[in-house]
Amino acid sequence: MASPDPPPATSHAPPDVPPGLTLFFTIPYAFFLPELASGCWVWILVAATQVTHPLLQGWVIYVSLTSFLISLMFLLSYLFGFYKRFEFWRVLDSLYHGTTGILYMSAAVLQAHATIVSETQDLHNYFINTAASFFAFITTLLYILHAFSVYYH
Repeated sequence: MASPDPPPATSHAPPDVPPGLTLFFTIPYAFFLPELASGCWVWILVAATQVTHPLLQGWVIYVSLTSFLISLMFLLSYLFGFYKRFEFWRVLDSLYHGTTGILYMSAAVLQAHATIVSETQDLHNYFINTAASFFAFITTLLYILHAFSVYYH
């Protein structure tokens, strides 16, 4: 007696990813917009200062801009359904956001150091660097929360 064949799998996507704009109201996907917004503020604020330490703040710009672009691609892949083609998508998402959280932590610490050094030079740049440090730490927290919530969701 032959056993019936299982129905063909049409999608490897996790079944709990909401379609369309409801994605923005569901954890862990609700972290995308705050990550993008605060990450955008980091590189805008660092670019608005007089860069006194190019190696330190260059790393901050690199991490924030690269993370912004890759996170935007992840968001678009969720909105357009590209993730449905791969069964390892959830692991990739968690690994990306975890790694980015670590890189952002290094960038936030370097930005905080640049802020401390700029305190004695120019008060205007100090205030902008302080805001950039604040948003860098907030963005770090958001990426780490996203990584853990994707992993445990």
